[in-house]
Amino acid sequence: MKIGIGLPNQVRHVRPTVIPEWARQAEQAGFSSLGTVGRIAYPGVMDTVALAAAAGATSTIGLLSTVLIAPPWPATLLAKEAAGIDGVSGGRLTLGIGLGGRHDDFVVDGLGPRGLGKRLDSDVQVYRDVWRGEPIGGGTNPGVPAGTREIPLLFGGMVPASFERVARSGEGYIGASMPAGMNKPAFDAVRAAWSDAGREGSPRLVAIAYYAFGDIDQGRANIHDYYMGMGKELADMVAAGVSGGPDAIKETVESFAAIGADELILNPSLDDLSQVAQLAATVL
Repeated sequence: MKIGIGLPNQVRHVRPTVIPEWARQAEQAGFSSLGTVGRIAYPGVMDTVALAAAAGATSTIGLLSTVLIAPPWPATLLAKEAAGIDGVSGGRLTLGIGLGGRHDDFVVDGLGPRGLGKRLDSDVQVYRDVWRGEPIGGGTNPGVPAGTREIPLLFGGMVPASFERVARSGEGYIGASMPAGMNKPAFDAVRAAWSDAGREGSPRLVAIAYYAFGDIDQGRANIHDYYMGMGKELADMVAAGVSGGPDAIKETVESFAAIGADELILNPSLDDLSQVAQLAATVL
């Protein structure tokens, strides 16, 4: 199982200048990917911006959104944005996307929190049309340079429609910010949907988990704050699941390896740069 690290882009009031150096240190340490956690109505750095900054600061490490909330975006704009990040990184982006669950993230007129599944399916086709160089905006010009590739797509979500979307339109699946045992049924369902759809090989299964060194209580408080928009019960559960310190983090890694995750992204709960080296010393 590969081990990646998240950028601290959605730690409340993150210091944005930390992000490029965090990315550089993560690449030097040998992590497989840099991930982002994304929402709009929160005082962090937009995942597309964080990924672009990471792309410019690195040259080999993978880039992965885990997950970007796609339906609030006009599809053509997100497709062009993602193509730009992928292009400047030299083809290192994987776009992990989900529906979103908090109404305040839907800030664009006409793109409210209704009919999200159907809208995402339609948006995926728009993304691919843009990446293939088809004209946009009713004119004759494509929106991306020649040679733009189709960016690999992963999908999040905990319902059967999400698993079927992976099998129909994606390269894999991103689990929820929950313990391995709670993600196992979803991983199994994605594998079954993949097989039922007649897809060759296996879906890429990515897990995510939060960690903290040092001020573990503050790390848990940050994660609780981030998830409160989805209710106290969920916020309590995710915050309690933050792996605090080396032993807990090692146990988390082992638990996700045991359910067959291909990659685990360990997301920070603090924006202290020392978190990168401490995690590398623990898990790499």
